[in-house]
Amino acid sequence: MWNCRTTHRWGVILAGGDGKRLLPLTRKITGDDRPKQFCALTGGETLLDQTRERVSRTISERQTLIVLTQTHERYYSTQLVGVPRSRLLVQPYNHGTAPAIAYSLIRLYELDPEAVVAFFPSDHHFEDDEAFAENIEMAFAQAETDPERVVLLGIAPEAPEKSYGWIEPGAPIDGADSTRVFEVRRFWEKPSRKIASRLMRRGCLWNSFVMLGRVHAFLSIVHKALPALFSALESMRATTFPGLEDEALLDLYSSIPATNFSHQVLSVRPSALAVLCADALSWNDLGEPQRVVSVLAAATLPDLAPAC
Repeated sequence: MWNCRTTHRWGVILAGGDGKRLLPLTRKITGDDRPKQFCALTGGETLLDQTRERVSRTISERQTLIVLTQTHERYYSTQLVGVPRSRLLVQPYNHGTAPAIAYSLIRLYELDPEAVVAFFPSDHHFEDDEAFAENIEMAFAQAETDPERVVLLGIAPEAPEKSYGWIEPGAPIDGADSTRVFEVRRFWEKPSRKIASRLMRRGCLWNSFVMLGRVHAFLSIVHKALPALFSALESMRATTFPGLEDEALLDLYSSIPATNFSHQVLSVRPSALAVLCADALSWNDLGEPQRVVSVLAAATLPDLAPAC
């Protein structure tokens, strides 16, 4: 399955979040405060294990890194038995998505400067994993032919959802499939219901936060959007002796503000982005209890499609 074309393909699974909005539900299920990615909410496997399986359809497990948080060790240590320590990127604590992503990019660049990397949240639900894999293949193809852009996976909306981020597509981009890949005109973060309805009519897309691109393209937008964070991480990488990275990372996290990658990087660098319009994925970010309930309800509904 893996060949010279996929040699430089890497995946990063973001599993360091605290899942605070869903804690009332996950606490009832598990009896403790484990974040949702370490819970089995929509099946027999945890959301993290479901994500690992989904990612393995397009990226070798050997080239998949997992970003974690030290304070969650008691939850992930039993789930990731057998995963080499070199594939686990452990933050001292959750400090937002921007430091987590920037840290993983710095580490990945050391491993493979030619990497084309895909980032995957570990706490999302996709109804059709095969369709998801097909869209990721298409996004990889676009990223490999358009080395200066980061490609976002935009989801064709099913409702005027006001608690999701939205992406407004611009002009089509030449590449793997110019009928589905577009420039990014702007982001709309958690719009009102009225605005979300208007965005839906205009063909805007939900922001899944799944994104792909060459490692240097990601580093470029981080450098331009958050130069202080980039410089701090680069300095840590250049001056830290082997075996002392955990201590250096703790010092760094203590000296930088918590930052959000979507708000403070993607939203301010739309010209460096492209969006791939995906459909038929039945995506849900499982950020609130009612979304988990809706996924479970949909899974138990009878198939009402007429027989052929």
